[in-house]
Amino acid sequence: MKKYFVISALGKDRPGIINDLSKAILDSGCNVEDSRMTVLGGEFALIQMVSGHWGAITRLERLLPPLEKKLDLTIQSKHTEPRASAQDRIPYTVDVLTMDHPGIVHQVADFFASRSINIEEMGSWTYPAAHTGTPMFSLNLTVSIPGDVHIGRLRDEFTGFCDNLNLDAIIEPARH
Repeated sequence: MKKYFVISALGKDRPGIINDLSKAILDSGCNVEDSRMTVLGGEFALIQMVSGHWGAITRLERLLPPLEKKLDLTIQSKHTEPRASAQDRIPYTVDVLTMDHPGIVHQVADFFASRSINIEEMGSWTYPAAHTGTPMFSLNLTVSIPGDVHIGRLRDEFTGFCDNLNLDAIIEPARH
């Protein structure tokens, strides 16, 4: 029976980290099911879900402490279950662009949380605007909207919310 295992890793960025981590996963007999990796400042950050039979997962668990030392990373892991199918949920993509200021992520997250809409994925970044250098902020979300939510009403509420905060934003069906 297939088992699932989540691994997170954080540490100073350098070439070869993904190579070493993926080799340990392969050598243990596991498979990468889902993963996200980025470099934030000078730090490498990874979270991934792997699968394998119980013996393969156990082998991988035993490989992690020496790998953590070798790669000078902080590695955490946890057994998990496959995600339950959300058949009554519709995935939507939300893109927000605005001049950078504190609180944007919280305000947008609060909008969706107050409507029992789950944020499935999130990415954000800052950058200087072309020509002016004004600090800009971009936020990308994938949300799961319950099937009984009236999309037109939600879109109108979100548009009004964004207008009040001077956020340029769109919400549209996810295309993946």
